[in-house]
Amino acid sequence: MDEVLDAETRSDLRARIIVALPAVAVALTLVLLGGGVFAAGMLVLGAIMLHELFLMFSTAHPSRLGGLLGLLGLIVAAQLGDQGNVLMAMVASFPVVFLLILLQPKGGAPGISVTMLGIAWIGVALAHAVLLRRLPHGEAILIDILVGTFLGDTGAYLGGRAIGRTKLAPHVSPNKTLEGLGCGFVVAIIAVWCAGLYQDWMSGTDALILGAAVAIMAPIGDLFESYLKRDAGTKDTGTLFGPHGGALDRLDAVMFTVVTGYYVWLALS
Repeated sequence: MDEVLDAETRSDLRARIIVALPAVAVALTLVLLGGGVFAAGMLVLGAIMLHELFLMFSTAHPSRLGGLLGLLGLIVAAQLGDQGNVLMAMVASFPVVFLLILLQPKGGAPGISVTMLGIAWIGVALAHAVLLRRLPHGEAILIDILVGTFLGDTGAYLGGRAIGRTKLAPHVSPNKTLEGLGCGFVVAIIAVWCAGLYQDWMSGTDALILGAAVAIMAPIGDLFESYLKRDAGTKDTGTLFGPHGGALDRLDAVMFTVVTGYYVWLALS
């Protein structure tokens, strides 16, 4: 049985790597280019994730136009302004969504709720990615956060498969374990700290602080998306990454770590 599990783990890990390679290449290209190209990439990515979210909760009749306009406003505010402008764009999205829901045959409070969830969860996170990219050394910090998030997730997966026994949140995500959580936490911190070794403008202490913030928020973001999927009664949010699900499935943790990382780095720099 252990041999079968090991073979399954190796096969699944190999498939994850194959799927991840082109995504990593695209992500690195966008981060390194920065500016309007990066902002445009976040807009396209956000539109895909909004589509997945609204499809999951289609019976609530969210406003797709309202979600896209809210996302656009947040990305533009982040690219041309600061976090104050992002907050203004977020506030402005409420009446816009309300008016657009009124024009629909159906929607009501559920439609407003799901639309605003998409704007707040996805739009605000991607807007903070744009804000972070614009900070001094922002491109490197963004890469550090992505490295910590994804390697931490891999560490949690492998640790859970190898030694996982105690269920973390069985009613939300039955496969996650406390042992896996601990492995992911350690790997995420080490990953960010190691990345910081190549950045002489960031101290080892700052790298550990950033790594700890990523390690704490990543599993919360993962559980948040798992909770939504369980409530919607779906296994995956989409098929963008083939058998490994949609954009929300792969980037759920990033939606939390990039916001936290922005404010942590803002405080440290």
